Amino acid sequence: MSRARQPPLVTGISPKEGAAWTKVTIRGENLGTGPADLIGLSICGHNCLLTAEWMSASKIVCRVGPAKDDKGEIIVTTKSGGLGTSTVSFKLIRPERIGILDQSAVWVDELTFRTDRNKGISPLSLRPSNPLGIDIDKGKIPQKDLEQTFPGMSGDFTSENFSATCYLIENHAGTSFDQLKIAASNLKKQATKKNEGSLAYVKGGLSTFFEAQDALSAIHQKLESDGTEKVEGSMTQRLENILNRASNTADTLFQEVLGRKDKADSTRNALNVLQRFKFLFNLPLNIERNIQKGDYDVVINDYEKAKSLFGNTEVPVFKKVYAEVETRIGALRSLLLEKLLQTPSTLHDQKRYIRYLSDLHATGDPAWQCIYAQHKWILQLMQNCRDEFISGQRVGAGALDPEGDTRPSALGRLSHTASLKRGGSLRTPRSSNWHFDTPQQVQFVEKLSDVVIGQLPNFWKLWISYVNGSLFSETGEKSGQVEKSKKNARQRQNDFKKMIEELTSRLVKLIRGALLPTTLPQGELSLYGGWENKTELTGAWLTQIIHTVRGCHEALSAMEIPNDLLHVIQDLLLDLRVHCLMVTLLHTTEDVKRLAEKEDWLVDNEGITSLPSRFEQCMVQMLQSLKEPLEIKPGEINVLQLDQVQDQAAELSVSIMKVFITCLEQLSTKTAGDIDTSHNISVDLSSPDRFTGIQEGFSPTSEQRLLIILSNCQYLERHTFLNLADHFEKHGFTGTEKITRVSVDAIRGLDRKLFEAYIEKRADPIAGSLEPGIYAGYFDWRDCQTPTGVRNYLKEALVNIIAVHAEVFTVSKDLVPRVLSRIVESVADEMCRLMQCVSSFSKNGALQARLELCALRDAVATYLNADSNSSFKLALESLPQLHSGSDKKLLEELLNKFKSSMQLQLTCFQPSSVQPVKR
Repeated sequence: MSRARQPPLVTGISPKEGAAWTKVTIRGENLGTGPADLIGLSICGHNCLLTAEWMSASKIVCRVGPAKDDKGEIIVTTKSGGLGTSTVSFKLIRPERIGILDQSAVWVDELTFRTDRNKGISPLSLRPSNPLGIDIDKGKIPQKDLEQTFPGMSGDFTSENFSATCYLIENHAGTSFDQLKIAASNLKKQATKKNEGSLAYVKGGLSTFFEAQDALSAIHQKLESDGTEKVEGSMTQRLENILNRASNTADTLFQEVLGRKDKADSTRNALNVLQRFKFLFNLPLNIERNIQKGDYDVVINDYEKAKSLFGNTEVPVFKKVYAEVETRIGALRSLLLEKLLQTPSTLHDQKRYIRYLSDLHATGDPAWQCIYAQHKWILQLMQNCRDEFISGQRVGAGALDPEGDTRPSALGRLSHTASLKRGGSLRTPRSSNWHFDTPQQVQFVEKLSDVVIGQLPNFWKLWISYVNGSLFSETGEKSGQVEKSKKNARQRQNDFKKMIEELTSRLVKLIRGALLPTTLPQGELSLYGGWENKTELTGAWLTQIIHTVRGCHEALSAMEIPNDLLHVIQDLLLDLRVHCLMVTLLHTTEDVKRLAEKEDWLVDNEGITSLPSRFEQCMVQMLQSLKEPLEIKPGEINVLQLDQVQDQAAELSVSIMKVFITCLEQLSTKTAGDIDTSHNISVDLSSPDRFTGIQEGFSPTSEQRLLIILSNCQYLERHTFLNLADHFEKHGFTGTEKITRVSVDAIRGLDRKLFEAYIEKRADPIAGSLEPGIYAGYFDWRDCQTPTGVRNYLKEALVNIIAVHAEVFTVSKDLVPRVLSRIVESVADEMCRLMQCVSSFSKNGALQARLELCALRDAVATYLNADSNSSFKLALESLPQLHSGSDKKLLEELLNKFKSSMQLQLTCFQPSSVQPVKR
């Protein structure tokens, strides 16, 4: 089965050459679908995955490690495409190192060398660097393959496990066979020269050897010819006895003198030894004194010198003293390791102790032990921070940081640098009593961020130093400590990555436990939760927390920590932003509910109270407070593009609108006890206080409340809701059309309900008073006198309509046509019904009825609609027609008389440009 994706292909790298830890940009095709898809990256055979940062499917940024190969390919491995290939290569430049015996045209700083050591030169170091005498031509055979093929063997001819085969493969894999023949000839010449030197020495003394041999042979032959070699009393025997007696006599004479001489020589030799080797004999005491003074460099230098001179001695006294030195050095190793693992400590001290332990050849890996201890300590600091806030021990300002001082927090220390880069700081200045006003959760998140930002950079720098081998001195480099460290670092890359993941995960879980406990598994609540009794945070405090977490994320990103290790912090930021959005909307709902308490019932020229503007201001402030949480930082996503968040935000926004509309409805239905009924709308027009207007401190009637809220409803529909829709769109909210549509439908429903309630209260009494007024005094349409004018019942009805007009006009001029049209429609309908119910009219009765219908119709002509016109038409059609000219003339005269007498009252029904009086 073929792969779903093509294998990665590297087509370019910039720069194409450089030293170890050079930052390079890799370009190509199919380089992965994301950070999680990238599972392997090697340059010149070195694994660079830890420093790799996936940018896109065609770009990866990383740092080149200290590879063994000088030139090699760039291989990318992904989950989706597998092992990739490369069309380009990278050349690793190795800086030349100048030794103390090498000639150089540049100045070499002698301070980098320890001049107080008197080491002997190893005979191995005198061997030629190129024993074969031909050019070195290294091939591209990976070191891993060599180690597998020749396990335990080395191509270094100074090593105990030297293998000639390994040496040839490593240094002459590409050398031709003719060159190898020349190399074999060179080796033979070197061996011949060595043998010839020994042979010449023998040849020079050959004649002396022959003469000595001839003399000994002649003496032997002479003794054999005499036959006296083994005969008692012979010449040789006598000579031997004489020599023995002379020797015994001499020993007797000079034994005492020689004994004193030997004793003096022994004493002199002992003093010479003590004087000559006083460095060794005084070394244990000097080590102890220098340890107490903290002069560890001096101790290390003396130890290296003693080790080079007496490390392999067979002299018993030297061995005994050297053993004491080793004991003291072992104690120093333990002391330095203890200091290294102590917390807190500075990065400088950690590097210093690691270098000391390396120079003292401490067992194990002190650098990794320090990294592990720092990791555990930072985790404990974070957990202790949470425990202190939960137990209530940390209250108010003055809390100490992890190092026990009251210096500015880590975020504060970084703010200056951040301001130079981004033009702002991570925190805004606060008053001195800030800690006493701020909720515990906010203080906790900021303190936790201080801990992480204060400790994690040094932790990361320590690891980088461990990877590139900069923790070791020159001695460590010569002894192979650097290579060993780099090898250990490569093997522990995944372990360190897990450490960083654990630190960021612990940070996220602690913040979730304080702010989003429902997002944690039930089993982790006891470890990270426990904030149930703390204050519930508002949107403003959550915004500040988001600001703090973002600052923490930016600080960690600036350390070049790979983005995949910080992904959990981005997930936390997403959840915090969503939570802040929902909390702000919910709290705004509660604020809107309380707006009804601020209604003062004072209307402006448009008939609007301050309530709609207060509502709009409340919503705008809410949207402005969400500006920072909804802002999209690099690497973040738009929370309003998430379907679930869209739906919840839209529902809560609609809920806010409906809550405000409900407040309006509640204001319109105040109980009778809450309403001042001192004003009666049906009072006589001659009352001097009837049209004094609405003044401060007045209590509106229930009808006036209905009119004021109706006016507010119209303003909300025509202006406020449209303005809010623009604000919602400006701040990136989706579903604005739905919010506006539902809000407008709800406000229209309330408008219809309140309008019908007002019409019922005002139209029914007027229409109900018509029938009793018509038949007052036992009036009969079939038996009545000649009409002399419009009767009083109709005038009273018109006065009541005028009173309604005045009441509505006082609140809102825009409502007058709508209300008066419905009032007139109700009155016309009632008049039509009453006329149609009359069985018969006399001539005078028909004239009286026509007069009153025409007078009423002409008086309210401005507010007639189709229904009211139809009612008047039907009413007039139900009356007998006027045939005589005298009746028509009388009708016209009586109508003019009515209009003339009621001219002042009927003026309000005429169209005019009069505006409501400003109050």
